[in-house]
Amino acid sequence: QVQLVESGGGLVQPGGSLKLSCAASGFIFRNHAMSWARQTPTKGLEWISAVWSDGTNPWYADSVKGRFSVTRDNVKNILYLQMDDLRPDDSGVYHCAKEWRFTPSSQKGPGTRVTVSS
Repeated sequence: QVQLVESGGGLVQPGGSLKLSCAASGFIFRNHAMSWARQTPTKGLEWISAVWSDGTNPWYADSVKGRFSVTRDNVKNILYLQMDDLRPDDSGVYHCAKEWRFTPSSQKGPGTRVTVSS
């Protein structure tokens, strides 16, 4: 069955960086667009990034554009999210999904928590 496991979260100071990973299994990873979303107390579920199956055409929400970068490794079946210049309002639980547009009904993993605080 489809399995998505996010990792790489943690506590970081404002201005710092983290790189999240999403290990995928149970489906043909290279055939699917993938996306990232985050769950925060203030905004709820926010779709923040997506990328086509071949790694091209990355999309970013305005809230993260210029600071986050999505990539993927279709050999290792891993989706990445490089997060730079982190801000306190980036704090939340980050999830990946095997579709372009992340919605509340998207199948997602347990998530990885990011806390940006001094």
